[in-house]
Amino acid sequence: MTATRGALAPCLDALLDQALGGELGPDPVARRIAVAFTTSQAVRHDGRRGGYRNEVLSLRLGRAVGSCAVEPGALPEGTVEECAGADVASLLAHPLLPVRVAALDAYLMDVTPHTPSHGARPVALPAGSSLVRSRARAAAVVELLDVPRGGTVLVVGVVNSLLAELRSRGLSAIPCDLKGGTTEWGEPILTDALAETGRCDAVLASGMTLGNGTFDPLRRSAQEHGTPLVMFAQTGSAVLPRFLGAGVSAVCAEPYPFFWLDGGPGTIHRYRADDGGTS
Repeated sequence: MTATRGALAPCLDALLDQALGGELGPDPVARRIAVAFTTSQAVRHDGRRGGYRNEVLSLRLGRAVGSCAVEPGALPEGTVEECAGADVASLLAHPLLPVRVAALDAYLMDVTPHTPSHGARPVALPAGSSLVRSRARAAAVVELLDVPRGGTVLVVGVVNSLLAELRSRGLSAIPCDLKGGTTEWGEPILTDALAETGRCDAVLASGMTLGNGTFDPLRRSAQEHGTPLVMFAQTGSAVLPRFLGAGVSAVCAEPYPFFWLDGGPGTIHRYRADDGGTS
C-alpha cells in the first residue's frame, strides 16, 4: 500500500474530517494559506467549433498549491481575500464546498506530493500550443482505461480532446455534463450521470465533480454497478488518489500550473489502484 492511500475514507466529508482531526498530517490549525488566487480563462482552439471558459480557485500552502474549479463568477466577492492568511482548519470547515476542496487539496499536496514514493508515476507533456498539450493529456488519461475496442465510456465533464481520443481508439462515449448542450460533433450532452453508469464499461470523470458535490454519488453508483471509475483531476489532484481502491480505479492528477497556462513542457501524474500506483 502506498503512502497516498494510507487513509482511505468512505466519502469526501469523512476525508475532510480526518484532515481536520490531524489524522492525515500536521495540525491544520497551525498551517496558514499564504496566497489565494483565482485563474480565469476563455479558450477557443483553432479548428474547433466552440469554446469554453474556466475559473479555478487556488490556495498556496508552503510548497503546495491546491485547486478547485468553479463555475465562472460563482465565487462570492471577497472569497480570495478571506482565504489569504487563514488557517487551513478554518478553510476545511468553510461553508463553500469549493473552498473546502481547495484547502484539502493544498493540505494533502503538501503532506503527500505527487512523487513515486506516494504512488505517482510521472508522464511528460510536450511543449506546444494549448491544443497540442490538450491532446497529449487526453492520450495519457485515456490510457488509464481498461476497455477493449468497441466498448463504451461514460465521460462526466465534457472535454472535446478526451472525446476525440476515445473515438480514435475505437471507443464510444456517452458525454455527460451538468450544463448539457452538444459536443463538438453535435452529439447531445446528457445531464444525469447516475442514470448512465449501468450501461457503460467504464466511467471517466473530471475532478470538478468534487467541487460541485457529485463525486461521492457518482463513485457509489460506479461501485454498485461494478464499473471502473477513472478520474482526471486538476481539481483535487491530491485528494482523489485517496480514493484509489475505494471506488476509484485510477487517477490522472494535474496540479497547478495546468497545461493550458503555459506553452512549455510539463508533467502530469498517474495512479492505479490495482498495481500500487504504477501506470
